[in-house]
Amino acid sequence: MVYGPVDPETVIRDLGLPLVVKPNKQGSTVGLTVVKRAGNLDAAIAEAFRHDDEVMLERFVPGREFTVGILGERALAVGEIIPKCSEIFDYQSKYQAGGAEEIFPAAISCEQTHALQELAVRVHKALKLRDYSRADFRMDEWGQFWCLEANTLPGMTARSLLPQSAAAAGITFPDLCDEICRLALNRRKGGSE
Repeated sequence: MVYGPVDPETVIRDLGLPLVVKPNKQGSTVGLTVVKRAGNLDAAIAEAFRHDDEVMLERFVPGREFTVGILGERALAVGEIIPKCSEIFDYQSKYQAGGAEEIFPAAISCEQTHALQELAVRVHKALKLRDYSRADFRMDEWGQFWCLEANTLPGMTARSLLPQSAAAAGITFPDLCDEICRLALNRRKGGSE
């Protein structure tokens, strides 16, 4: 986490290039930059600080991108995201018509599907999330999965990634909304935490 100026040489030594610079608390990849040249690091950090007072710097992991919805403590279908406008699933890819292909369920092996679902549940539990979330991953060229982030308040339009993950698991959008409400009410009534 960055709160002020950084030494570019130290950052590049520790994380390598390319690297990702993004606001910590901003959604939809607003303010995110993939830095490929050392000379662009300061501008990327300044852009991220325009959107948040905390900035994250992390190693860029090339590869295929996947997402897994969680409902309660159950992993839903794994989806693959293939950006069409950019090398990453950025704001333009997310919100421009035809900006990305979102494939549910993802065309991966059963073993890979189960591994991603297990990882998503572990992320959900480790962060003490409740009711629903979504975890995003990259699979590198060696088949290793890397968690990019946990989305604690994923989009809830019928075309958002969590509802697509639920639909591929056989849960309709109205049933998904009902279940989220039921889980929250159960907690309020003193049910499961």
